[in-house]
Amino acid sequence: MFFHVYGAHALLQWGMMLVVLAGLILWNEFARRTKTGGIITFFAIPVILTAYFVAIAIGARTGAEWALNNQTHLYMNGWFHYAKLYAALTGCIGFMMIKYKWGIGAKHWFKPFPFVIVAINILIAVASDFESAIKGWNCWWLSSEGVWLYGGWHNVMNGIAGILNIFCMTAWWRVYPSKDKKDMIWADMTWVYIVIYDIWNFAYTYNCLPTHSWFCGIALLLAPTVAALLWNRGGWIQNRANTLAIWCMFAQVFPLFQETFHNGFHKFNWVALPTTYADGTLNGIVEGGSANANPTAMTVISALALVTNIIALAYIIHISRKRHINPYKEDVFVNQKYYKDAMARAVVE
Repeated sequence: MFFHVYGAHALLQWGMMLVVLAGLILWNEFARRTKTGGIITFFAIPVILTAYFVAIAIGARTGAEWALNNQTHLYMNGWFHYAKLYAALTGCIGFMMIKYKWGIGAKHWFKPFPFVIVAINILIAVASDFESAIKGWNCWWLSSEGVWLYGGWHNVMNGIAGILNIFCMTAWWRVYPSKDKKDMIWADMTWVYIVIYDIWNFAYTYNCLPTHSWFCGIALLLAPTVAALLWNRGGWIQNRANTLAIWCMFAQVFPLFQETFHNGFHKFNWVALPTTYADGTLNGIVEGGSANANPTAMTVISALALVTNIIALAYIIHISRKRHINPYKEDVFVNQKYYKDAMARAVVE
C-alpha cells in the first residue's frame, strides 16, 4: 500500500533497506557503548564533515568545478538537511553530557535539554509539513531539495499531530545516566510515546521526504525502536538521536545512495518510491498539476498519526488528573513494565 517495492527490483530494495537497518543498529551500538565510540561519531567525524561542507560552499562560490559538481552541493544544499543534521548532533552531544555528567550535563536545570532538543526537531518537521500544504495544496510543487511533493490535508493533519506529539513527552526533569554508563535513561518515554512518535515521523517522511522514506521512514525509525524494545529500555531517545545523526551525516555526503531526481532518474535500483507517485515513476508531474498523484496513503497515515497522538495525550491528561500530578514534572507511566525495566537501569540521585 505504501511503496512500489514489488517489481523487478524488489529483492534489491528490501535487501538494501535491511542492510541500512543493520548498519544503523551496529553503528549506534559502537557510539553508545564507550566514550571513544561516541567521541569519534559525534565529535571527530562531524568536525571533519563541517570542514568538508565549508570547503564545498567556498569552492562553489568561487566557481570550482569539483565543488559545483559535488553531490552534496547538487542535492543536499537546502536549509532543512543542514538544520536536521546539526540539531541531531546537538542532541547527541547533550545526551552524552548527561550520560557522562560532563559539565552542565550534571546540573539539575539541564535535565529538560532532551525535551527541548526533541521539540525543536519536531517543530522543524512540522514547519516542513505546513510548508508543503501552503505551497502545494492538492497539486505538485518542487521543494528546495528538488523533490516533487504533493500537498494537502495530510500535511495539516500531520503538522497538528507533530505539535501534539511534543506535549506527549512527559517527565522532562526525570532523565538519568544508566548504571553501566552506556545510555541516558528517560524511563517515562515508554513504548506509548515510541509508537506515536514513529507513526507521526513516518507520516512526515512519507509526506515531505517521499523519495527517501523507504530508508529514513522505515530503516531509520526501526533501528532505535528495535534496540529500545529488545535490549536498551529507557534509551530510545538517545538511540533515536544517534541513528538520526549517523544517517544524516551519511546522506549528506552520499545523497545518490537514496536519491531520485526530479526528472525521475536514480543511480541505484534499490531506491523505492512511495505510492504517492501513482505509477511508481515521476512521469507527467509538473508544477501545479495533479497528474500521477495518489494522496490516499499519505492521508491514511497522517490521519492515523493525528488520532494516535490525540488518544495518547488524552490518556496522559486522564492519568495526571487521576493521580493529581504535573505530567511534565513527574512520571506518568509508572505502572508499565517498560518503565520499571528502564528505571532499574538508571542512577537516580
